[in-house]
Amino acid sequence: MRALAREPSLYDRDYYAWLVKQAAHIRARRFDQLDCEALAEELEDMGRSERRAVESSLKNLLLHLLKWAMQPQHRSGSWRDSIDTARDAIGDLLQESPSLRPHLPEFVARQYARARRSAANQTGIAEANFPTTCPFRLDEILTPAFFPEAGEQKGRGPMQPRRESPTKIRVPKKRAE
Repeated sequence: MRALAREPSLYDRDYYAWLVKQAAHIRARRFDQLDCEALAEELEDMGRSERRAVESSLKNLLLHLLKWAMQPQHRSGSWRDSIDTARDAIGDLLQESPSLRPHLPEFVARQYARARRSAANQTGIAEANFPTTCPFRLDEILTPAFFPEAGEQKGRGPMQPRRESPTKIRVPKKRAE
């Protein structure tokens, strides 16, 4: 016996129409007509999307802070603008979803490794020359006025990890071509 094919749901056929219909059901308090399983999935996806947006902006911010610190001779208004734009995006996302703020240390730890790899790729500086852990405090990362400058951070260089006995990170010298 051949099973009857089930007609695709409105959710599968026309996502926008499904959203409008679900919103209408909620506003009319017709809760028994809601597509609860699909709605729950969509809400969870929205949460993951917000988290990914914060992490993506954080990676971009860390990437540009690393480039700023490691290549002072290449600093530009474009890099400064990229740093400002990423900070603004993170600030906006955290204002809309403040419950993501406690997760920032975890996000920094995860995204720093990716930013480090990208910085190495974009600058041509060996990844081993970048600190293995994020050299910036969370408050510095998010502070609009913070731009890593050699010697301006309470006696430490911009790329020194915050440990009891900081290790110096050697910034490669530009090769003569």
